[in-house]
Amino acid sequence: MSPIEQSIKAKIEKIGTPLKDWDINIYRGVLTGFNDAFIISGEKRKEILAKCKSVDERKRTDDLIRPILRGRDIKRYSYEYADLYLIATFPAKHYDIEEYPAVKDYLLSFGMERLEQTGKEHTINGEKIKARKKTNNKWFETQDSISYWDEFNKPKIIWGNLNLSATYTLAPAGMMINAPATMIVPASESLLCILNSKLADYYIRNLGVTRNGGYFEYKPMFIEQLPVPQNIDENLFKELSKKELDNEKEIDRKVYELYGLTKDEILFVEMM
Repeated sequence: MSPIEQSIKAKIEKIGTPLKDWDINIYRGVLTGFNDAFIISGEKRKEILAKCKSVDERKRTDDLIRPILRGRDIKRYSYEYADLYLIATFPAKHYDIEEYPAVKDYLLSFGMERLEQTGKEHTINGEKIKARKKTNNKWFETQDSISYWDEFNKPKIIWGNLNLSATYTLAPAGMMINAPATMIVPASESLLCILNSKLADYYIRNLGVTRNGGYFEYKPMFIEQLPVPQNIDENLFKELSKKELDNEKEIDRKVYELYGLTKDEILFVEMM
């Protein structure tokens, strides 16, 4: 690294604590192993609920089907909800599929050969069908156990895996995300602003390799290394975070001040 790069790196690491040492958790989104079956449209959700034969079954089923965002839906400081839902049969929840007959019938319409988690290959009517990856989970369950399922019931910072630049936003309690999108729980407006800043993005992108076209894979292994001051005054970014995109230059300015960068160092980061 050049002297100015070394100076910027030293300042960031001196004042901040890596996120991996914070009292937060970083989790990847849900991996179903078969999105065509487990991620459904709002219209399909209505159809499944309409087939429930009792009020209790409808309530159970409605609780099971949760709104979900994909990586492509996540924008900088916002998201575009595509009216998609996840059949959230996480193995860690130990669901009895017999209590959800409408969901059971819907899933079975895809054929057990596609749903089973055996890794086997089947031939159906001359077509080769590959089962989901071999696990100890049941055919109606998602591929990942998702033992951290309760974390989705909290506000969180989320981002897509592959982006041209920092693209983090807040997602409300109850919103699911699809792997490889990732989340930080609990959420913080100040942390969101810092993550979206040019300085944080400069630091993180120097930890990995940028792909063709300028795309960078924002893996948790890179994000968790970002040093951030733990004693940030939450009011520092509070007003700015209400209209983040209109205040990005001011957010960047506050972040530069937070880490004590000089004018030359700021100009260097701005030009990268």
